[in-house]
Amino acid sequence: MKTLRLTLAHNAGPLAALAIFILMFAIYIAFHPAGLSSAVVTTATNKAVLLALVAMAQTLPVLTGGIDMSVGVIFVLTNCLASRLVVGTMPEALLGILAVLVAGSLAGLVNGLIVVAGRLQPMITTLASGAVFAGIALWIRPSPGGDVQSDIADFATGTLFDTIPVGLLLLAAVVLAVWVPFRRSEYGRAALAIGSNENAAYVSGVPTRQAKMLVYVLSGLLAAIGGILLTCNTYSGEASATVAGAYTLNSIAAVVIGGTSLAGGWGTAIGSVFGAFILRTIEDLLFVFDLPPLWQPLFQGAVLLLAISVGAIRVFRVKNRLEIFQ
Repeated sequence: MKTLRLTLAHNAGPLAALAIFILMFAIYIAFHPAGLSSAVVTTATNKAVLLALVAMAQTLPVLTGGIDMSVGVIFVLTNCLASRLVVGTMPEALLGILAVLVAGSLAGLVNGLIVVAGRLQPMITTLASGAVFAGIALWIRPSPGGDVQSDIADFATGTLFDTIPVGLLLLAAVVLAVWVPFRRSEYGRAALAIGSNENAAYVSGVPTRQAKMLVYVLSGLLAAIGGILLTCNTYSGEASATVAGAYTLNSIAAVVIGGTSLAGGWGTAIGSVFGAFILRTIEDLLFVFDLPPLWQPLFQGAVLLLAISVGAIRVFRVKNRLEIFQ
């Protein structure tokens, strides 16, 4: 019983985000003209998975106490790159996907090198590097356009057995292949230790530099996966500063809604995924109830404020602040 209580307390943020998402999505389905259909669920999933991947990319630096302001730009950069490389025959397109994933990882590596070797503040560093990445994206794709291998795009945005959205399965595969091994590894524990107290972690022999480097590389990789899926959804690439900024800010909001502390040392990418689904469901609810799009920031802000307030209440209730990291 005690173990169950501790588990629930430890995962209170993600569980609360999951509960809110289920409630909101149930309302959306109840008022949607088509009801619970495969097409409705697949369309909603394909939109939400994009933000979920960028939110996962944001979660990793946040766990170490930093914020990556370039995740949205890497997302857009890899979208532009995929619109040029993920084309042609199936083998050529698969090689293109590999190249895009490597490019995203290299962008994350650049961020990690600057943050670790230069000992610079992550937010400022990634804001500057993001401007460089944006310039590269504009060079690759000066104007919107491009294409993507149709078989890959149809598969990634379609359904399995005409029921299960493939995008949801791809998201689950990414969680199992990237997040779970990282969280259970030495470097995953090191990332949490860095976010809790980096100096203490370093003195204790925790591989802080290697963990930070890996965090930013994986962040770039996750953003690149999202960029490829965006290309599959739109069949094009666009070096849009507006899209990059929106995804960056929404990724931070999703991280907070999912129960991850912006101070670092506490949180999970699973919660960020649910946070992303909540934000996307807000858009769907506005559509169903025919409300003005300008109301979206209001609802997003209210949900974000509620999430922050719940997290603050948890901090104030503990007698010993070290209990937060147990």
